[in-house]
Amino acid sequence: MKITPEELADQGNYRHLLTLSYDELVPFILEYIGRRTWLTMAFWAFCLLLAGLALTIRIQIIGFFELKRIVFHSILGFVLLPVITIPLHEFLHIIPYYLAGARNIRVGMDPRQYLFYVTAHRQVAGQGLFRIVAIMPFALITIAAVILAFSLPGLWKWSLSAFLFVHSTMCAGDFALLNFYHVNRGKKIFTWDDADLKEAYFFQEL
Repeated sequence: MKITPEELADQGNYRHLLTLSYDELVPFILEYIGRRTWLTMAFWAFCLLLAGLALTIRIQIIGFFELKRIVFHSILGFVLLPVITIPLHEFLHIIPYYLAGARNIRVGMDPRQYLFYVTAHRQVAGQGLFRIVAIMPFALITIAAVILAFSLPGLWKWSLSAFLFVHSTMCAGDFALLNFYHVNRGKKIFTWDDADLKEAYFFQEL
């Protein structure tokens, strides 16, 4: 049974936890990605592991390839692939919302905060759906990049390992939202967005 935003406003059954303006996403992300939990520690440890892997591969290719080819693959891994992957990343956020029945799904960008986001207008999401929406791009893109890095030769391992590191750090916002749920893990939380007002609302079931 689907819950509506109007039903969440019933103070007898739900308690309002947070209203998050899209203009305040960066402070929210910094707060929750900075909260030390096993989730954030695992995220940063994974990012450091990828940085170490990229550095190891870079050291191993010294002297084996022309400098201009190394420079090209460096730009490819640190800049071009992350930029090219942004639409795919956001599309992977969309899929779980669409499968859950949302149809008014919007993709936005805030140049001042250097953020892209996906929102399902007035679609109430429980914890399970929200976690899938948040983790899906990180999981699928990481798996695909790791498979390619092991399959492709030479400099592709360097560019893909660099891309893995950059893309993982780009997922900090997704992990901040996951950590918000982890910090509030004793509560049954529902959320919905008003894409017109550019606000997200979080409610706890009483």
